[in-house]
Amino acid sequence: MPFSKLPLSSDVLSALPEDITSPKEIQTLAIPVIMSNKDLLALAQTGSGKTLAYGLALIERAKANRLATQAVILAPTRELAAQINTAISSISHQVDINTICLSGGIEKKTQIDELANKPEIVVATPGRLLELIREGSIELSDIHTVILDEVDRLLDMGFWGDIQTILERLPAQRQTAMFSATLHKDLENKVNKLLNQPTRVQAHASNSIVEQIEESLYLVNKGSKTNVLIRQIKQNDWQQVLVFIGAKDNADSLTKKLNKANISTAALHGNKSQIEREETLTQFKQKKVKVLIATDLLARGIHIDHLPIVINFELPPSPEVYVHRIGRTARAGKQGSAISLVCHAESDYLNAIRQFTRRELPLSQLEDFPVTDQPSTGESKRAPRDKKANRRTINKKSVKQFQGKKKP
Repeated sequence: MPFSKLPLSSDVLSALPEDITSPKEIQTLAIPVIMSNKDLLALAQTGSGKTLAYGLALIERAKANRLATQAVILAPTRELAAQINTAISSISHQVDINTICLSGGIEKKTQIDELANKPEIVVATPGRLLELIREGSIELSDIHTVILDEVDRLLDMGFWGDIQTILERLPAQRQTAMFSATLHKDLENKVNKLLNQPTRVQAHASNSIVEQIEESLYLVNKGSKTNVLIRQIKQNDWQQVLVFIGAKDNADSLTKKLNKANISTAALHGNKSQIEREETLTQFKQKKVKVLIATDLLARGIHIDHLPIVINFELPPSPEVYVHRIGRTARAGKQGSAISLVCHAESDYLNAIRQFTRRELPLSQLEDFPVTDQPSTGESKRAPRDKKANRRTINKKSVKQFQGKKKP
């Protein structure tokens, strides 16, 4: 379906970037629903064009209504909120529609001053938006549409109470639309309670991986992962590598090891200030830093043009997170690769990912890194007699009990 078949004006279509010539599937499915003012639950793979699926519709409606703040987009992280705002504003400003990004890490007074200009579209993280609502710093009476992007992550991060409070403060007569790439059935039942007879659209098989991603999984010793990572980066001469890891401290430690190996590396996680996070991400996008070690702060929604490779240094406990992590590559129809370094201790995580994605995901071994670790049998390495001895020691109450028996 060409853009001309969608309910969008020529002004909005002419504002599209030159490389966007035809709508993505999720855009053809979602735009007519939003334009018809119906509630919506939309599922689409990462990198499939979800932002413009709701962004173009909101711009078109704002252009027609010419009201003050009339649409709110909620995102789970500051980075995703900023990216959404950038993507939408690049088009909206060309048709005199203003947007604003409201999130933590930025001085609140600056945001309040910008709200005085009555931007038509607000992109926000739940915490900062709720704070401004409670202070009376944002006008809600004209809001007719609220979008929840990456809704499963919004709820998973503990925003459920904030989301409910925000929706209660918005006009009762409004449209609600929710977007995500993955959604468990029990969570879908939960979000449906916030929707009014929603239209459900799906642009892919549930929880699926983009076809353009080439996945490789290597079984390695846990203690060999750092050397494997260094060897892979140097052998392949990748100029831009996004590496995911579980813990903030581990991210910093791995960053130091790669820099020591003369690989330009930076870490990005929640302990960094907002300014540090923005600077680090900008340096990575501009290829001033070759490798970015990130916790799952970046697994949702961040778009990096032509990112060639994503590496899971550790598998995530959640299979949904795996889908979103590797979705940072092969965006907008481009090709990409995803490598996972898997040790025996992560077997349960891998099995959960296989079941969730319905993919075989076979493990290979690297010739230069033979696997010597043995899978856990689930049995304790301590002999039974040692356990009994330990319990006897714990149960002793006096010094005399620790003395051996006297010889006759």
